[in-house]
Amino acid sequence: MIIDNLSNANTYFSLHPLFKKAFEYLNTLDLKQLETGSTQLQDDALKVSVIKTKMKTKLEAKLETHQKYIDIQIPIEQKETFGWRSLSNLKDSEKEYDPVNDIEFFNDEPSTYFTLLPGEFAIFFPEDGHAPLIGKGDTKKIIVKIAVNPSI
Repeated sequence: MIIDNLSNANTYFSLHPLFKKAFEYLNTLDLKQLETGSTQLQDDALKVSVIKTKMKTKLEAKLETHQKYIDIQIPIEQKETFGWRSLSNLKDSEKEYDPVNDIEFFNDEPSTYFTLLPGEFAIFFPEDGHAPLIGKGDTKKIIVKIAVNPSI
């Protein structure tokens, strides 16, 4: 997992061949004027979604993992808290991995929590169990999906 400010995104370009393209696209956006919806930047290998949704309590937020995609998550309208726990320590799967939606939920509790402000981001790799959307009220955020294997 990586936590940082969008102004430092270029630090991470070398970690994945599509990180540069993803962050350069994000830099073209006026975050305050974003409409909800999805954009495919490179077939199924790089997708950007802007969602508006209701926040959850710590008890409601489930840890999730993905096998095919890396998540970059960016709050737009307000701070957002996330739970985190290493996949190697997740034992209580809610049900088996769903390959169609690339997600598995867990009933385990996070080992740590952190809060992002608008303009900050978190990168979650397949080994990162993460529980997003912890907070109050409604929020708008960006979720970038980057294929672990860009040839998919």
